[in-house]
Amino acid sequence: MNIEFSRRQFLRTASAGVVGTSLGAFGFGDIETAYAESIRPFKLTGTTETRNTCPYCSVACGVIMYSKGDLTKGEPAEITHIEGDADHPTNRGTLCPKGAALLDFVHSETRLTKPRIRKPGTDRFEDISWDEALDRIARLMKDDRDQNLVARNNDGVTVNRWTTTGFLAASATTNETAFLTYKVVRSAGMVVFDNQARV
Repeated sequence: MNIEFSRRQFLRTASAGVVGTSLGAFGFGDIETAYAESIRPFKLTGTTETRNTCPYCSVACGVIMYSKGDLTKGEPAEITHIEGDADHPTNRGTLCPKGAALLDFVHSETRLTKPRIRKPGTDRFEDISWDEALDRIARLMKDDRDQNLVARNNDGVTVNRWTTTGFLAASATTNETAFLTYKVVRSAGMVVFDNQARV
């Protein structure tokens, strides 16, 4: 195979080779390494990836949260980045403006992180533990059900209706969780039941 070079092409190619070899000989061979070291490292390196659901509307978009800090060593985990989950069937990695701003929501100073209660006769809320909150909810629901359960209708037919308390289910759940929630609520006798997805 014959390759024909003009004199000008030969001089150009030879000059490029001489310049490249000279740069290497003068100590510029490590320029690529220096350039690579000057580039900022990937910000998600060394983070823990956690999949979750966006807390806002009833669409239930999937999000991936990245956090730094090793919980096994007792370090607090701090969320550093949140993005849409490309593998999630609902949103396929996209997020609306509210979902895209989730990192601000997570780090907001006004975000509630504990249950609070306002006791009768006061004008302020007090922090309580999760155990206290759940025990109080369970006790109040049990007392209300015991007082207001309609066991039989006017014809004497057993109906077991609890009409004084309602339940609003979260829409950011799987079908299986929603089905179990429905069964628990109906088995308690609640008639008033709805889901955030329909509202």
